[in-house]
Amino acid sequence: MNDTFERMTEPGYPVVSRSGRRLSLVWLVPLVAALIGLSMLVQAWLSAGPVITITFQTAAGLEVDKTPVKYKDVTVGTVSSITLSDDGSHVIATVALLESAESLARADTRFWVVRPRIGLNGVSGIDTLLSGAYIGVDKGKSSQSNKAFAGLETPPTVINGAPGRSFVLHTDDLGSLYIGSPVYYRRIQVGHVAYSQLDPDGKHVSVQIFIDAPYDRFVAAGTRFWNASGVDVSLDAKGLKLSTQSLTTLIAGGIAFATPPDDVGAPAITAYDLAKDQQSAMAPPDGPARYIQLRFEKSLHGLSVGASVEFSGLDIGRVVAIDLDYDPIGHRFFSVVGIEVYAQRMGSVLNKLPKPDGDPQRQAAQFLRGMVEHGLRAQVRSDNLLTGQLYVSLDFMPNATPVTFDVDARPLAVPTMDGGFDRLQEQVASIVGKIDKMPLEAIGNNLNTTLVDLDQTLKQVNVQLLPATTQTLQQARQTFGVVQGMLASDAPLQQNLGQTLQEVQRTARSLRVLTDLLSRHPEALLRGRPDDAPPVTSGSRSVSASQEFPR
Repeated sequence: MNDTFERMTEPGYPVVSRSGRRLSLVWLVPLVAALIGLSMLVQAWLSAGPVITITFQTAAGLEVDKTPVKYKDVTVGTVSSITLSDDGSHVIATVALLESAESLARADTRFWVVRPRIGLNGVSGIDTLLSGAYIGVDKGKSSQSNKAFAGLETPPTVINGAPGRSFVLHTDDLGSLYIGSPVYYRRIQVGHVAYSQLDPDGKHVSVQIFIDAPYDRFVAAGTRFWNASGVDVSLDAKGLKLSTQSLTTLIAGGIAFATPPDDVGAPAITAYDLAKDQQSAMAPPDGPARYIQLRFEKSLHGLSVGASVEFSGLDIGRVVAIDLDYDPIGHRFFSVVGIEVYAQRMGSVLNKLPKPDGDPQRQAAQFLRGMVEHGLRAQVRSDNLLTGQLYVSLDFMPNATPVTFDVDARPLAVPTMDGGFDRLQEQVASIVGKIDKMPLEAIGNNLNTTLVDLDQTLKQVNVQLLPATTQTLQQARQTFGVVQGMLASDAPLQQNLGQTLQEVQRTARSLRVLTDLLSRHPEALLRGRPDDAPPVTSGSRSVSASQEFPR
């Protein structure tokens, strides 16, 4: 080995030079791929938006890495994971939003699952039958951001930014209204019910409605809203009245509104009262109510809470209570009716009444005492004979018995009288009693016997009398034929009858000449016809007496 090394170092031995190591081009491909992947990761990290969580009752229609999140039909994120909550009551969907959708993660933003739904208002989300369900977004207006949201189980009825206005209606009960029920103006749908909730006190219901633009400009401060659900049927002296807004209100309910002409132009407010019907809504304001108590000695079957109270034919109040009272002295029961009277319903008549001076309640009691002294009495009358409904009538009775009115009593009590309905009941009862005393069974038996006899008589007529009558008519027809032949113009009888009539005519003419002669010369009966007797005119020719009566 040393010899070899020595030879290599000897002069003249060829020198071999070695180059350094070089990087192969094959390694450039994975290096470039790694750089591209790293840049994509950096770009994805830089473009990634916030990650939020949305809770739903179920995960129906949701799929990991497939279900998109859309805002205005633009995909702004994807569901990255779906987990079950610790208590198992709901599911948690994790959504990765894009960087451009970071502004959607606001505190009041709403999320819901868009899937096919069928309701009374139509079909929605039908496009998801092919594309699949997705999560819809309604961007909120809050300036605060949030990472956790509670998803809606139903789509919101009002989207933020939609043209129009929202109003709140207060009512005693919801009736047949529900979310999505239409709102009508002059029978044209201009909005819908957004939501409804029970008030904190539990006594009323608040209904939020949304009216689309430009129809929201028809709502003013004096606008009246009423429940237009179902069919409004009324039966009165004018006949049967039936009113409804549309076929939809029969099923889904609805609300209608209108503005009286005197209230047009005033700016709209945010809250209104929802009346039960159009008549109640469009009535003038009632003002404060006066409670009055009535005491009746008879049963008031047919009178119900809410029945009208009329004064001289004008509806001025309603029945608010019906109770039963007992008199231990007379051992009798009485019906106590509480009514509320609204004085403002009397209209312009209030201007002629004395103005309140001092205690309004005591002055009203004194005014009512004067009316009672002049014969004001309360009666229960029939409102409809078909339905048996009753109402309370306040009117002046000319023959009313004077009574004492206590102005210090609370509540005030107006004396009552038996109405025409009570007398009508007594008359009806009397008629029914008389009918009950009638021997209807005996009358029925006699009538059956009479009908049997009549049936037998008719059978005899058909069997015996009718054939004989037919034969007699045939014989009479033959006789009339013979008589008609005898009276013909060329028949011998007719010719003989003509000659006989001519002879009778000549005889009558001779008698007339004789009568004229005797009237002028009565002595002719003894002496005969005088020679100078003038001729007698008969018919169309002159006949002398000597011609008719020769000597």
